[in-house]
Amino acid sequence: MAARVDAISYDRLHHFIGAGLWDSAPLESTLWQQADALVGGEKAWLIIDDTALPKKGNASVGVAPQYASALGKNANCQTLVSVTLASGEVPLMLSLRLFLPESWTSNEARMIKAGVPEPFRQARTKLELAIEEIDRIAAAGVRFGCVLADAGYGLSAPFRQALSARGLSWAVGIPRHQKVYPSDVQLIFPVAERGRPRLRHVPDVKSVAAHVMLDSAKWRQVSWRRGTKGRLVARFAVMRVRIADGAPQRIGNAGAQHMPGEEVWLVGEHRSNGERKYYLSNLPAETSIKDVASAIKARWICEQAHQQLKEELGLDHFEGRSWTGLHRHALMTMIAYAFLQTRRLAQAGRKKKNRRTTTSTQPSGDTPGHH
Repeated sequence: MAARVDAISYDRLHHFIGAGLWDSAPLESTLWQQADALVGGEKAWLIIDDTALPKKGNASVGVAPQYASALGKNANCQTLVSVTLASGEVPLMLSLRLFLPESWTSNEARMIKAGVPEPFRQARTKLELAIEEIDRIAAAGVRFGCVLADAGYGLSAPFRQALSARGLSWAVGIPRHQKVYPSDVQLIFPVAERGRPRLRHVPDVKSVAAHVMLDSAKWRQVSWRRGTKGRLVARFAVMRVRIADGAPQRIGNAGAQHMPGEEVWLVGEHRSNGERKYYLSNLPAETSIKDVASAIKARWICEQAHQQLKEELGLDHFEGRSWTGLHRHALMTMIAYAFLQTRRLAQAGRKKKNRRTTTSTQPSGDTPGHH
C-alpha cells in the first residue's frame, strides 16, 4: 500500500498496524461475515492446523525454539493456531492465534513487555486455543458442516470429546497406535475367582492399535475428487469402532486401560508411495466410504492457504514484536486473502458464463448480431 500511495509512508503504515490505537474486532467480524457468505454452509469444512513463522532473536512475542511444521524440525519461531473455512478448493482463513510456550507464560514481565493482554497470559495448549476459536466462530454464526484436523490435534481425546460435546461432526488424523475396540464390544461383570465381587463392568475384549484393527479390513480404491492431473485416488479401509478414550480402569492383570468411548469410523489410507495414514471420524454410520475419504482429504487446502499467505501476502514478514501488532498484521493478511479469493471466484464465474454463451448453438442462417 505504501508503494502505491505516495502520500502515506511505510513507517506510518507500520506504526498504524503495530502501535496505533484502534479496535480490530469490527474488522474480524466483517471478515467472518464475508467468508460465511462466500463459502459457508453445511458442506463447508472448518480446518484446524498451526503454522510456524521463523524468527530470529528472543524479543518477538511468543518466539521460542519449538517444532516448525513448515520446516519439519525444531527452530526458533512463533507458532500460530489457524482456523480455515473452506468449500471445495476455496479456503478462507478466519483466525490466526499465537501460541505462547512455557518459556513465555512463566515470565510475567516478558509478556507485559511484549504487550500480551492480561486475559491471554494464562498458559493454554494449542488444542485449547483451537477449541476457543471454534467457539468464537460458531457463536458469530459462521456456518460449517465438519471440523477437520491432523494427528497433532486428533491424537488428543479431550480435543475430540470437546468437539463431540458441542454437537460437531469431525474427522481427524491419529497415530497408528491409537487404541480402539470393536463396535460390538460388550461391558460385562467378570466373575471373581476369589475375593469380593467386581463392582464395575469391563470390556469383554481387549483394545488394539488402529493399524492392527484394520489388518483384517477390506481395502478398496477410492477417488475423492479431480485434480489438475486427473482423478485423485488412494486405497482406503473403513470400520466402525469404539475409541479407547473412556475413563481409565484396571482390567484384569492388564493394568489400567481406557474404557470404550464414542462409536466412530476408523479409516486407513494406503497411499501410492506405500505410506499409510490413519483417521477417526464421527460422521454418521450411513456415510459412504467416498464421503468419509472426501472429508479426510479436504484438510490439505489449509496448507495451500498457509503457503499463499506467506509467499504472496507476507504473513511471515511482520517486523514488529508486540502481541497486538502481530495479530493485526495476521488479520490484515487474512482480509487481503479473502479479497483476492472473492476476485478470483468472480473472474472464474465470468469465464464460465462466457463459455456457456460462446458454446450455445445458433439457429441456421442467424448472424452474430441477430443472435
